[in-house]
Amino acid sequence: MQTNSGNKIRIAIQAKGRLNEQSIELLSEAGIFIEESKRTLLAKANNFPVEILYLRDDDIPQAVAMGVADIGIVGRNEVEEKNFPVKIIHSLGFGRCRLSLALPKGETYESVQWFNGKRVATSYPRILERYFRQQQITAEIHTIAGSVEIAPAVGMADAVFDIVSSGGTLVKNGLVEVEKVMESEAVLIATHSISAEKETIIAQILFRFDAVERSRGMKYVLMNLPCEAVERAATLLPGVKSPTILPLQQKGWCSMHVAINESELWNKIESLKAVGAEDILVLSLEKMIH
Repeated sequence: MQTNSGNKIRIAIQAKGRLNEQSIELLSEAGIFIEESKRTLLAKANNFPVEILYLRDDDIPQAVAMGVADIGIVGRNEVEEKNFPVKIIHSLGFGRCRLSLALPKGETYESVQWFNGKRVATSYPRILERYFRQQQITAEIHTIAGSVEIAPAVGMADAVFDIVSSGGTLVKNGLVEVEKVMESEAVLIATHSISAEKETIIAQILFRFDAVERSRGMKYVLMNLPCEAVERAATLLPGVKSPTILPLQQKGWCSMHVAINESELWNKIESLKAVGAEDILVLSLEKMIH
């Protein structure tokens, strides 16, 4: 694979799995549409100077560090573990998980000192070694490429250190999470040496990503209310710089347009109704561009 020296941005993403799907979805929402591919290594966008490099997630930090890809979407855990010279330029808010220590159900556990002298299986030895060093724990770390959770059951280890999302996999393997070591999510990483032309394209991508992210969980709300109630209504919406106010044909009435976080929607609507808002219309918000 040659380093990417052209005038397109090459983005490395996971070849398959959840981060692949979420990365493609983010690009699509940002107006960057990738050509359908039959598991080819490279795919192009048909409307933006971008091409996609499909890799294993644990190969992405190295590809970006080498300049084979300009930027990459990968879990923060992989960046920390591989420790290649890349820079994290944006947190993406999806693919959230944690790296935790877990041990067989039924074990008596009081503190992290339990791990002194124990064998711990993991696919993240660098992160675990650093954590144990900070905690002054001396343990045997066994590196396993996959199926870490079965290690205690087959006698390969006393405990495991692995990715936890819902915790269901641990439960199925008779394990209990006892120590959370780090939080992780998908991040956008970049190589340190990049041309000014490519920096401009990356800035455009970040601008689009930001617009997509700002719209998530937001609703566009339109309502009618007496003009005299506008000031009171505006005080109920502290997160908004300034709502849009338009006069209605009916004298003494205005229309207010505002973006509201979905988690606060019903409480806000009830408060707005209490000050006189009527005919409230709630719409999905596709993009928020600042």
